[in-house]
Amino acid sequence: MDAIQQSVAGIAIEQGKVFIARRKPGGPLGGKWEFPGGKVEPGERDEEALIREYAEELGVSIKPGPFIGSASFEYRGTHILHAYRVYFQEYPSTLSEHTESRWAAFEEIQALDFAASDRKLFPALQPYLD
Repeated sequence: MDAIQQSVAGIAIEQGKVFIARRKPGGPLGGKWEFPGGKVEPGERDEEALIREYAEELGVSIKPGPFIGSASFEYRGTHILHAYRVYFQEYPSTLSEHTESRWAAFEEIQALDFAASDRKLFPALQPYLD
């Protein structure tokens, strides 16, 4: 039996909008919108993975906040995605894994082509935006 892969997503919220990024073309998630994050490495805590992923993908320092929710999904095995609120120490200046990023209202993100795993987090996210 394969091990369950843990992933994290960081959700920044400011003035009723959420920070989202669009993945570069290619691969199963190419061109889809997501909450930035990635795989948790062995021996790494979720919060450490978020800090590392935001630095690698967006060139930015963040402060992890409270747990928002989880989603499970199947892709080459079972994955669990844990979402946390994150706070920017400064705003992103680099896009290494994405073609664009922006702040969007909840109504907007519902209409975008979002990664299925991240879309499963919408119900847990909605109370933070009401």
